Amino acid sequence: MRAFAGLGIARWPFGVTLVAALVGGRVREARRRAALNRALHELRRPLQALALAPAPSGKSPAPAAAELALAALDDLDHEINGAPRELASRPVACRALVEAAVERWRGPAAEARRSLELRWRAGAVMVMADPCRIAQALDNLLANAVEHGGLRVGVEAVTDARHVRISVSNTALPTPVHARRDPRRGHGLHVVASIAAAHGGRFLVRHPAGAWVAVLELPLAATPIPAAGDERSAGDLAA
Repeated sequence: MRAFAGLGIARWPFGVTLVAALVGGRVREARRRAALNRALHELRRPLQALALAPAPSGKSPAPAAAELALAALDDLDHEINGAPRELASRPVACRALVEAAVERWRGPAAEARRSLELRWRAGAVMVMADPCRIAQALDNLLANAVEHGGLRVGVEAVTDARHVRISVSNTALPTPVHARRDPRRGHGLHVVASIAAAHGGRFLVRHPAGAWVAVLELPLAATPIPAAGDERSAGDLAA
């Protein structure tokens, strides 16, 4: 109120209106945050139950869909409340994560009449990573390629002495113009870039003639790298 002390009597109505607007805005924001937190609470409970339920054939080494949804809720919690968000990094078999992601998207690819092929040229490499976050990145890359690209989607992994590079390629450029205008869409590649950076890796997008290639590069864990030659083509992973 001191800020309005010099306004004079004639301008007090304006000052009171401004204060009321500020207070009203804070009340609305508090109610909105409370509503969002209630929604977070109600979404998190069933997802936690699903994530903790044992799979029929035992727990998979790769994150399940419910775990990925919980990770997304943690991101939303961070944006709403500033809750701490840390990577749960540990040595992870990279191949298991990539194969699981390909299998998750094999059905949607078939429904969209896309072929989905995996060629593994990286051996049994290990990465120091948060499995849920890497799975999120892979899902975003595959979703983008399947939903917006051409008829053939390829996934390939290669390695050198320090990194593994996971490439998702398509025969056409994804993300049509109409999708960019929808505020609910167009976030996937930003998510991938942030996850790569958080792991000390890189995310690159290349546009060779008539194609689109996204490359997720991750540093290897400090473990010996097995001999190369462990390859699997698309036919080996076909459902």
